[in-house]
Amino acid sequence: MAEDTCCCLSGVNSLFQVLRRRPSIPERVRIESGLSVMSADSLARPRQGSWASPVPSPQLKSAEPPSFNEDSLKWILDTLSPTAGASRFTEVIADPDATHKINVTEGAHHFLTEQLYAAPGNLPAARTASQREAILRALQPTATFEMMSHIPVELVEASGEEAQALRRKLLEGATIVFFTAGYPGKRFIYERAMQLGVKSVIIEHPDSWAKSLVDEGIIAKFVPIDMSQDAEAVFEQAVTAIRALGKDPLTLDADAIITFCELSVPVVARLAEVLGLPGHPPTSVDRARDKHRTRAEMKAVGLPTPKNTLIKGAHELEEAMRTVGFPAVLKPISGAASLGVKKVSSEAELRESYVEVVTELSKLVVSSGALTQDDGTGKGVKAENAMDCTILMEQYLDGKEVDVDVVMSQGEWRYAAVTDNGPTLEPYFNETYAVCPSLLPSAQQKELKDLAISTLKCLGFTEGIFHVECKYTSHGPHLIEVNARMGGGQVHETNLRVWGVDLVEETLFVAAGIPCRPFIPVKTPLGGGVAYCDINAEESGTLQNLDFLTSLQQKEGVVWARPYIRAGSQVVGPKDGLPTWIAEFLVQRPTAAEALACLQQRQSEVKPDIR
Repeated sequence: MAEDTCCCLSGVNSLFQVLRRRPSIPERVRIESGLSVMSADSLARPRQGSWASPVPSPQLKSAEPPSFNEDSLKWILDTLSPTAGASRFTEVIADPDATHKINVTEGAHHFLTEQLYAAPGNLPAARTASQREAILRALQPTATFEMMSHIPVELVEASGEEAQALRRKLLEGATIVFFTAGYPGKRFIYERAMQLGVKSVIIEHPDSWAKSLVDEGIIAKFVPIDMSQDAEAVFEQAVTAIRALGKDPLTLDADAIITFCELSVPVVARLAEVLGLPGHPPTSVDRARDKHRTRAEMKAVGLPTPKNTLIKGAHELEEAMRTVGFPAVLKPISGAASLGVKKVSSEAELRESYVEVVTELSKLVVSSGALTQDDGTGKGVKAENAMDCTILMEQYLDGKEVDVDVVMSQGEWRYAAVTDNGPTLEPYFNETYAVCPSLLPSAQQKELKDLAISTLKCLGFTEGIFHVECKYTSHGPHLIEVNARMGGGQVHETNLRVWGVDLVEETLFVAAGIPCRPFIPVKTPLGGGVAYCDINAEESGTLQNLDFLTSLQQKEGVVWARPYIRAGSQVVGPKDGLPTWIAEFLVQRPTAAEALACLQQRQSEVKPDIR
């Protein structure tokens, strides 16, 4: 761990410091003078591509919460797969890209399945500190770093509206590579990048929905790479494609590479490393993706760790029972969301559930770019060809579950916000609702933030936006898992509405090597309280229509209500397995308590027609 932390600080960050040498005294400008914006306006990017979006947009302004109308609903319905009802849950998990078609042969390796079940798979090993330093010394500084070298350090690192405007000016014109686009619901990310003047390049499968963003003027370039190959092939082709950008007059050299998709985090860390761009240390990412390794690192530095053990086969169940005890939770060591997660309370449940979880994982197939249950049609590639069915058995944690969204910059946290999660639907741990700001006592929120930040540091992270899942139990705060990227779903909108913090903007800053100092206008929540939830199928059958969303949208307090699936889709209720997510909606009220009460009232009124 010391090696990784050292190389992170002495690698990209040391280059960052060298390029931003303090100017001589006459050149220095005090932030109080109000000249920081003037300084920003005078900045000129030394090298930038010729592409500029033809789409009119407000220049370098703070983000605004999205609106929702009939056109928004039509776009969502147009992007939904006809079979989304059966696959929506695993599409979110398998993100990247829930819509492209993949033609692969039986027994072939696949980037998605390899990263879900066996990350980092065939990706190259992490470089040593000396290797990373050699890469950095051999490369020309990015245009963004060159710009920062002419600005007083205290201006770039200051808080407030003027300093944030300066950071946006540093970002404007940068070429940023996005590895995998995610499902269509992540379109807002690329729209925000366009508003900030970023030249976005998306690397994705040839049939991705994101290809159309070029014609729409939202991104500068789409680079097709066959994602049905194994990770090693995808990695090598991505390196070649990113290096080739330097010869493309539209983009020129990349300033950064980033992803908003969980399965792509390991490959992006390695791409940044080999290309000499800012990014997470690959070893830190690998530790975070492996829940067992995460807990080992935490235990080594004295952080609270539940009893846990690995199960590699049924013959190890008895020893696992003795080590962990009951109640306990079974979960794949490198899975995502609630896939394959099951609570067990006895030996009989453990033996039965272990077989169920392994069977569930082995029946998944890669079809149309998503991990779905095998429907018997023969379409798709079996995920078991690339999977590691090692299961983590862990002491069950009681108490309230929360998300802690963290912004880290230059080795310290700069923003941390707690969002409460509603009780999960056991035994599958399906999510129910979320509310922000947290309703927990401030002392407990501080403990949760401290645990999240200490965990990130012990894993070797110093920069980035993180979505850390925790529980406040009868024994204090405990970690569930670390996601080394911005949270999905409504995480971005929630932080923006409540606190005025744009996590997309902060992610782009980190990617380009620009310091983060999120500007929070007020100490109290800017937007009162926000709550949102998924509507789960209460029974199996066919969803007859979406009329329930129309009436829900008109209710007081509801900001928007939108479907995950089409009318006519087959859905699964809790009696028959993991419940299908049918739709989602979000409410906003003056306080978090009022928002939660409103959400629960509206939730009780929703009655989807399933027959």
